[in-house]
Amino acid sequence: MSLLALALLLTPGCSTRKREAKEEQIRIESPAEIKADSNLVNAIQGNMAPGQIATTPQEVLLTGLDQHRLVTIYKERRAVAAKGYNSDDYLYGKRSYDYESDREEHYMPGLDLLYGYNLLNIAHYDLKTETLNPLFEQPVLIKSLYYPSFIQDSLYEKPITRDYYLLSVYDADTNQDTLINRRDLRRFYYFDATGKEKIQLLPSDHSAVRSQYDPKNDVMYIFARQDADHDGSAKSKEPLHIFWVSLKTPRVAKRLY
Repeated sequence: MSLLALALLLTPGCSTRKREAKEEQIRIESPAEIKADSNLVNAIQGNMAPGQIATTPQEVLLTGLDQHRLVTIYKERRAVAAKGYNSDDYLYGKRSYDYESDREEHYMPGLDLLYGYNLLNIAHYDLKTETLNPLFEQPVLIKSLYYPSFIQDSLYEKPITRDYYLLSVYDADTNQDTLINRRDLRRFYYFDATGKEKIQLLPSDHSAVRSQYDPKNDVMYIFARQDADHDGSAKSKEPLHIFWVSLKTPRVAKRLY
């Protein structure tokens, strides 16, 4: 496995970053706006109806856990005509990797990897109980999703099965500019197989940058930048720390450096 591939675990491509600054963000309404309309929580920056976040399911992800499936929920962007909406004209959120061709898989044994672009939520569905629940209560910007691989994987010729999900997301307007985007702090979460148990792996004042896999110890190293000046954003001049998480039983990350 190359160092370049490892560095890509948490980092989208350059072309994605260019589009991201313009397109991939969520606008946070002011308290006055929310009070005026009780149904108004968030609005996506762009050509959207005021006070609405239009979303659309795009795919059912087959996990290695037979009864558990994940539904990807993307931003739905509508083209706006000069005098109102054309309801037949939809532009869907874009993915960094296509499901059939160039989506990267198995950087870490037992885990498939999906990069998000305009990916606002993941819904968990249990086929036995026939219940559906979103992992996040409000729309977030999901940058990477790790989930149990559908095809049996192995590590040093021993079968390996994961029973959890890991997500890196922008889930709060940490820098208070009314937008949730890549200028906010990037959080990292663990969810159990049912999607009900949620653990934040990194400290709240850190922002995930990239990761690296250690196959000998089955450990993920997470490089995270500290928001040292507490302004809600992580800048290149601020300290870069390294944390590690055991992929056998992921829990709150321990600081290595």
